[in-house]
Amino acid sequence: MVTHVTSSEELKSLVGSHLGYSEYITVTQEQVNLFADATGDHQWIHVDPEHAKNGPFGQTIAHGYLTLSLIPVLLGGVMHVDNVKMGVNYGANKVRFTSPVLVGSEIRAGATLASVEDVTGGVQVALDVTVEVKDTVKPSCVAQVVFRYYF
Repeated sequence: MVTHVTSSEELKSLVGSHLGYSEYITVTQEQVNLFADATGDHQWIHVDPEHAKNGPFGQTIAHGYLTLSLIPVLLGGVMHVDNVKMGVNYGANKVRFTSPVLVGSEIRAGATLASVEDVTGGVQVALDVTVEVKDTVKPSCVAQVVFRYYF
């Protein structure tokens, strides 16, 4: 269930709250290959399924930064800030890739609203996000991501 927020005051009232989880999405080899093309990172553990069968993970894995880049999409299924003129990704305060995402895995994100600070014309929001692979214990990515919403 998506949390809809309509104001900076409402965002501030949610600080410290776990907002829920996104739906699962499947990470495909096509996504990984396109990400490799976009970034120039064609390491065999990502793009060569035959070679990767004999590698440390037994198959290809997603780039850590691909997993990170999916967080805004996943968060769209957790929280939506309505009534904004513009929202921007502002960065990340901390990112760790704690376990691999095997190609073909389903991932989801859970989020806790860590902080909300006033900025000129809007607010800066930090979210503690955990990206989980379905049916695994250890998360694949933990990050504090930062967005700015201008009302």
